[in-house]
Parts: sequence; C-alpha cells; structure tokens
Amino acid sequence: MTPAPEPRRVLRIGTRASRLALNQAGEVRTRLVASNEAWRKPGAIEIVEIRTTGDREQGRRLADIGGKGLFTKEIEEALADGRIDMAVHSMKDVETQLRPGMAIAAMLAREDPRDVLIASVPSIAFLPRAAVLGTASLRRQAQVLARRPDLQIRLLRGNVETRLAKLAEGQVDATLLALAGLKRLGLDPLPGAPLSTDEILPAPGQGAIGVEIRADDAEMATILAAIDHAPTRLAVEAERACLAALDGSCRTPIAAFAEPTGPEPGALWRLRALVALPDGSEIHRIEDHAEAAGLVMMGAELGRRLKARAGAAFLARLETS
Repeated sequence: MTPAPEPRRVLRIGTRASRLALNQAGEVRTRLVASNEAWRKPGAIEIVEIRTTGDREQGRRLADIGGKGLFTKEIEEALADGRIDMAVHSMKDVETQLRPGMAIAAMLAREDPRDVLIASVPSIAFLPRAAVLGTASLRRQAQVLARRPDLQIRLLRGNVETRLAKLAEGQVDATLLALAGLKRLGLDPLPGAPLSTDEILPAPGQGAIGVEIRADDAEMATILAAIDHAPTRLAVEAERACLAALDGSCRTPIAAFAEPTGPEPGALWRLRALVALPDGSEIHRIEDHAEAAGLVMMGAELGRRLKARAGAAFLARLETS
C-alpha cells in the first residue's frame, strides 16, 4: 500500500441513487481505500446521490426523451461546477462523445458482460408463442425478434428491482437484464439463465464501471490511476470506437464486444459488432482480430466497415424506424 499524506479535503463521488449505482460507487470507494491509506480515515470519501432525468422519466424510451445521456446529465453538471470530484457510471450508459472538458480517468475490472433471461424457461427458444418480453433496449429487442419474431415486446423501464417486480406481477412474461448488475446486487442464485454472447451480443461497455473527472483535474487523474484496470479500458475503448464510427445512438440497435482470445499476455483480441433494425428483420454482423496495440484502431475500422456493409438503404430504414 502506498503511504501518502493526509488528504487535503474530502473526496466526493457522484452517482445515481439506485441501489445498483450506489453499490458501484461503493466499489470505487473500496478500491480507492485499498490503493492509498490516506483514504482510510472515516469520512475521507463521501458518496453524493444525484437523481437524474433518466431515473425520473420511467414511462417512455430514452430515445424519445433525449437519449441515454439523461442518466449522466445531472451528475456531469455537478462535476463541472465542482460539487463532486468524480462521477461513477455504468459505461454502457455513457454517451459516445463525452461532455467537453470531461474524461474517463479509470475503469474497474469488468464484470460478466452477458445478459440474463428472466423467465420460467431457460432460453429464448422455449418462450411460449406470442409471449410478452419486457425491455427498453432496442439492442435486446432486435436480437430477440431476429430469433423469435412471434414475441411481443413491451416497454419495461426502471431499476433492476422495479423490473423484477413488474415481471412477478405478470405485466410481462420475461425480461432481459445485465448479469453484471445482478451480481453486483448480490442476487445469487441468479433469478434467470445467462445467455451466451453468441445469442445476445452485449452493449458497448456492458459490465464495466467508469469513473469520470474534469479533464484538467490532474490530482484526481493521479488518484484514480491506481484503480484503473487496463484490459477493461482497452476493451471498452475499442467497443466505443466502433460505436462512434457507426454514429450510434440509443435509437440504433448496436452491440459490440471485445475479448482476449487467451489468458496469456499478448493474446490476440476478438471484436464482434452488429447493427440491426429494431424489429429484428435485418441484422448485419462483423468480427475481426487484433493485437492489443491496434485494438482501438480496429474498433473504429470495424465500425466503418459495418456501416458500409449495411449500406445506405439499410441506414435510411434505420433512421425512419
């Protein structure tokens, strides 16, 4: 453990107020305390709860009310005006282009990125005909409908507990949740069956926790460097480069996932991506391999190739769907 002088002030970590978000902020605090004994003092690190527009607006898709940035807008405002020193986000909720003057200073080691089917059956194939699947994710919707066009999709938003409660009430027959969130909430045994990434490809950044700071805050950058997990950062940056090249938004069903092909250092990385129509009637997929040093560059190139492969007609349909 690195010896250090007493902190000059309290570190303030901004986060959404859901139980999952608070758990994630708590994980960042735990890592910071473990990295530097200066933060062991009671009260040295404070978690600041911030209610976001995305949390307040539960009745409509994010795409219809301003995008996934509504989960970060108020937190970034608090960061910009100095009310907090860092912001903790699920990386899949972070806009492709960060707010000017902001930077992701650290990412924690990625949790399992797979989705989980919450239902009375073990896989999508076994869902009853015309079953109702609740989700707010166009990425999940498109991939499910590509396999089961008979299923009905119903908008289902809210935190994990809210969605599980609506499922228990019978409002829907099934839903999909991120395995990472379920694990971080301590839901073991799992309330459903994890799906392979071949069945449902994850969202860019799914399972990764990012810590955002003001780009000019060298002190916070130095503090957070101690908890940054380089392999996770590499994978997520490659996925987000692919997303950016596709000009993706929350209106676009896009998935991207990077993973090493072996445990040894220097192993090749595999990156897969897809773009789809929301109704699942057309999906374009792509994958390639690269060494770590070229992975982010390949992510951008793969996005451009996928966009070209999908073609102008597909993209025009996507814009009007």
